[in-house]
Amino acid sequence: MTESTPALTSPGRQNFIRDVMDGEWKGWSASANDPFNDTTGPFYVRAQDDGSVLCAMRVEKKHLNGGDMMHGGAFMTFADFCLFAFASGLGDDDSVTLSFNCEFLKGVPQGATVYGTGEVIRRTRRMVFVRGLMRVDDVAVFSFSGVLTKLPSAAATPA
Repeated sequence: MTESTPALTSPGRQNFIRDVMDGEWKGWSASANDPFNDTTGPFYVRAQDDGSVLCAMRVEKKHLNGGDMMHGGAFMTFADFCLFAFASGLGDDDSVTLSFNCEFLKGVPQGATVYGTGEVIRRTRRMVFVRGLMRVDDVAVFSFSGVLTKLPSAAATPA
């Protein structure tokens, strides 16, 4: 990451991505240290020069449903990863997905690379509203939106 490239996560979340140093994903960061994403990924993220964030994943056999297409749960898991990447300035490790909406637009076969783009629609003191779109070869395959919320700190929660 260069000084002109926007930060992908808040300082407390840096341990949830790792830089890819070689191979076809060199120059990207990959999900890391999240047991669920480690099992269901790998998911990749890269800050673009224009300040936007691009996410990507390659559809592997483990991501397929019984019809040999990308499973709906794989779409939704990757979309949840994307929501946090797009809202990377949330600034708190104790943030969770409050709501999630999606539309399945087209099936995706094994071997395809799915790219996710998105934007923050609104940010309040406690919530971030985000929307995104996944594409394969410039064809829209999945649209999604969600609301992320910062959980109250343990110190502020009554006993």
